[in-house]
Amino acid sequence: MTRPLRSVRVHDFDLEQTLDCGQVFHWRRDGAGWIGVIGEHALRVEQRGEELIVPAGMETIAAHYFALDHPLAEICASFPDDPAMAAARDFCRGMRIVRQPAWECLATFITSSMKQVAHIAQISHTLRRRYGRCVKWDGAELFAYPAPEAMARLSETELRTCALGYRAKNLLGAARMIAEGQVDLAAVAAMGDAAARVELCRLPGVGEKVANCALLFGFERVRAFPIDVWIERVLRAIYFPRKRKVTARRLRDFSAGYFGEYGGYAQQYLFHYARKTWPRGGGKKLSPKKNGG
Repeated sequence: MTRPLRSVRVHDFDLEQTLDCGQVFHWRRDGAGWIGVIGEHALRVEQRGEELIVPAGMETIAAHYFALDHPLAEICASFPDDPAMAAARDFCRGMRIVRQPAWECLATFITSSMKQVAHIAQISHTLRRRYGRCVKWDGAELFAYPAPEAMARLSETELRTCALGYRAKNLLGAARMIAEGQVDLAAVAAMGDAAARVELCRLPGVGEKVANCALLFGFERVRAFPIDVWIERVLRAIYFPRKRKVTARRLRDFSAGYFGEYGGYAQQYLFHYARKTWPRGGGKKLSPKKNGG
């Protein structure tokens, strides 16, 4: 039986930008909407103007997940006043950083190393289908991300069959450390950013970039600024165009100061804009910052 639908009023929100920007990987297009899982709740969501159409009973869960309470106008107004950031802000208008479950987010980014978005999504769906709990939405079978306790019982060989390669060992090790209480994600959530980053980096496969991704997308630390290959390319091309040697530490220090308290949002806007508009290997479509570097 089809579940009744309800509408949630939205403002400064773009569902497609939010789900297609490379922060979350398991949502699938379904006609004019998207179908996916929030935690262990399956749902289909569709945007119609300033309304978000969701199954009855899912209004609060969807509003929280899509961070409809984030002050997006204030966030965008805080971005640095330079041509590159302005172009990214305009291109990504309405995009929000969703509130992902912490383990799901962390595990997904452990599997993301040296992978493109389509490959990360494929791995996520395979892990869910094989080892996650089945949840249904109007007859469609969807799957929650497997809990660390469930994943900890697997073998590295089993995980390697999910196209994880060397990442299987890291994912399994992280799941076992969390399942055994060696790293407590609830405790991490209560820590300051620096301490939380250090604690997450105790896990196999978690360096500074993955830890910052987890902090931003899984722990709502909107100042965290992950620097991956794309963002490093953006920073070098836009903010250091005349400098051949810029260390990773210089990029980290610059980003922490320049992009401010909503640096994670700025990062994701720059990432999505560059990924969608730059030619491969290029960096010419964003105008350089005046007197940059």
